[in-house]
Amino acid sequence: MPSFSRPGNPYDNAQAEAGWSSLKTELLPHSTAFASLEEARLEVGHYLDVYFNLHRRHSALGYCSPHQFEQDLKTTLP
Repeated sequence: MPSFSRPGNPYDNAQAEAGWSSLKTELLPHSTAFASLEEARLEVGHYLDVYFNLHRRHSALGYCSPHQFEQDLKTTLP
């Protein structure tokens, strides 16, 4: 797959690689495979929609989940 950043940018794939690494280490079954493609789609969708976006802590957000960070931001804004 070609890079989507401008030529000469050494950090173009860093975010994507970090995302794939997290997905593989946190979601994929250890030394087993999904029973079907449909099961894999459902599990990845659930991981992204529920766990990653609502519950997983992110270092860039002060080790809060995105949902908690957003709630805290709403309460601190006038």
